[in-house]
Amino acid sequence: MNVVITGASRGLGKAIARKFAANGYDLFLSSRHEESLLPAAEELKAEFPSVAVHAKAFDLGKKQQAQFLARWVLEQASSVDILVNNAGTFVPGNVSDEPDGALEEMLDVNLCSAYHLTRALLPRFMEQRSGHIFNMGSIAGLKAYPGGGSYSISKFALHGFSKNLRHELMPHGIKVTTLIPGAVFTDSWKGFVAEERIMQADDIAQLVYTASQLSLQATVEEIIIRPQLGDL
Repeated sequence: MNVVITGASRGLGKAIARKFAANGYDLFLSSRHEESLLPAAEELKAEFPSVAVHAKAFDLGKKQQAQFLARWVLEQASSVDILVNNAGTFVPGNVSDEPDGALEEMLDVNLCSAYHLTRALLPRFMEQRSGHIFNMGSIAGLKAYPGGGSYSISKFALHGFSKNLRHELMPHGIKVTTLIPGAVFTDSWKGFVAEERIMQADDIAQLVYTASQLSLQATVEEIIIRPQLGDL
């Protein structure tokens, strides 16, 4: 069984990779920066020597790079069982004051990377008549908040992509799940909030893995998860 994870060098992506490796899945990992991705892959190889860990850097904010990632996976994997579209970026600001180009940058990474990678892998999924696609959304894709600006816009758009994909792939035996987490303690939150105030990356990884293990007749369409004390 093979799982493809983008944004896999740290945070949620790395935690999800660790959860699937612990359960015997072979990994195809990608992130933008090779200098952080390759050490993460080596760490997982050492921790789980019985699984294959493939890793290669791609800049998924560029359409051609997303297509190259799909080609790299398809050349090596006999099947594509799970795809986790986790690549993302955040530029703070409101629509009125965020840097010029913020919208385009976040749409490219947060939405278009998932769109183009999924489209490139769909022929294999359809040929198999099986598979599970997870798209990493955000509470910001359900409600606006100060400083969210184009990040929130991009996550609303990703949510719409997931809804359309879910409807389209129903008859093909392919599942689609949108993950909608609130604040999770990753590197980006260090120094800004106490670790115990928000969720752990392993919480999200556990949900992804559990949702992937249901019977063929069952699909979790959306998972909304927030810190016990609520949003920040």
